[in-house]
Amino acid sequence: MSSTRPLRVAIVGAGPAGIYAADILSKTDLDVSIDLFERLPAPFGLVRYGVAPDHPRIKQIIVALHKVLSRGDVRLLGNVDYGVDLKLDDLRQFYDAVIFSTGAIRDAALPVQGIDLDGSYGAADFVSWYDGHPDVPRTWPLEAKEVAVLGAGNVALDVARILAKHTKDLMPTEIPANVQEGLEASPVTDVHVFARRGPAQVKFSPLELRELGHVPDVDIVVYPEDYDFDEGSMAAVESSNQTKQVVKTLTDWTLVDPATQSASRRIHLHFLHAPTEITGDDGKVTGLRTERTALQGDGTVRGTGEFHDWPVQAVYRAVGYFGSPLPEIPFDELKGVISNREGRVVDMDGDHLPGVYATGWIKRGPVGLIGHTKSDASETIRHLVEDVTGVGDGGDVATGDLTGGRTATQADPQAVLDFLADRGVDVVEWSDFEVLDAHERALGEPHGRERIKVVPREEMLDVAKRRASS
Repeated sequence: MSSTRPLRVAIVGAGPAGIYAADILSKTDLDVSIDLFERLPAPFGLVRYGVAPDHPRIKQIIVALHKVLSRGDVRLLGNVDYGVDLKLDDLRQFYDAVIFSTGAIRDAALPVQGIDLDGSYGAADFVSWYDGHPDVPRTWPLEAKEVAVLGAGNVALDVARILAKHTKDLMPTEIPANVQEGLEASPVTDVHVFARRGPAQVKFSPLELRELGHVPDVDIVVYPEDYDFDEGSMAAVESSNQTKQVVKTLTDWTLVDPATQSASRRIHLHFLHAPTEITGDDGKVTGLRTERTALQGDGTVRGTGEFHDWPVQAVYRAVGYFGSPLPEIPFDELKGVISNREGRVVDMDGDHLPGVYATGWIKRGPVGLIGHTKSDASETIRHLVEDVTGVGDGGDVATGDLTGGRTATQADPQAVLDFLADRGVDVVEWSDFEVLDAHERALGEPHGRERIKVVPREEMLDVAKRRASS
């Protein structure tokens, strides 16, 4: 086995984090061959299946990701499920290094009484449904007139907006047909968003919040008694232009005369309310109980013992995402991330597993915007290059051993394809996805839409593989 062959690297997860890592790695001084594995038949992860369909500006990130995969120097191997179709020991046969970028797709837990009642949902599951994720049911129970959304971030705003928005205003987007039908039948009139802290502590982005005020036939209702600004709040406003913009938008809404609000649907924003119990009858959600909180000057809150009951028939928790453990990979159950040190995966003793790395949300948790994964990937790739070349502490890679780190015993790129074929895996490569991509665009064209997503996995595979049979 020659030591001068390209370094073989597998990246597991073809969302933004994985594609950014592939792009950065391809531009290093290393002679490298990169395969990008994806569990689904389509790449792009969070951008395709986690961004609301009425946010085309954010979805435009796909354009840059598309360019990386279309260059031809990074090979996409879609419809390959790590932990089922292959595991770490299998990957080690074919690759010298493995980077995990599997993201965080589960809902974080919210330990309140009644959380398991019928009508209590995780926002991550709902987002996957309205974004046409192929692994979730085609229908969603939309029977509530009054809904509570728990959370103070952009996902909470997305959930509230999609629930309240009239379907006709979603038609220009890539919303799948089954989602359109479900939302069309929804009887919702009021969506209540609850944040346990004050207006200066919420994590809404200014643009997302402003957009909320421009949804047709939906009024934004706020409550002046929920607006409290202590010393810590004022310091937060003065130190962050983003916080200042958010607070201004929220404060402007307090000046709206309720008599002028006549929309058929309403989004209510409640601050300083912590959920304490989801109440129910006969196993179904009938209400939400919250405790009024008070700011303590440092951004935290305490309970006041004053409780409020809200009649709602559904509750969505949007309190954050959480990573999922992967077979044979050390996992931090408390943080929901792969155990790692600056991207180097470590075992229980804190020792680096040779050749194993992590990037993105599965590395650092579900914080930051999509673009933040670039710097995150840079850190991981820097350590991988250091480990392979023997150059550390920011030294010049060119002075290291650029032919080191070759450990794979079956380094021919065809070997992994043969392995997957023997296991009956129908691999979706980039040329296959291009067929699916063109098909979705063609579906949307007669309706003046960029695309209409193909949803069932079987149909996605059938479309993608038409190239092979034609």
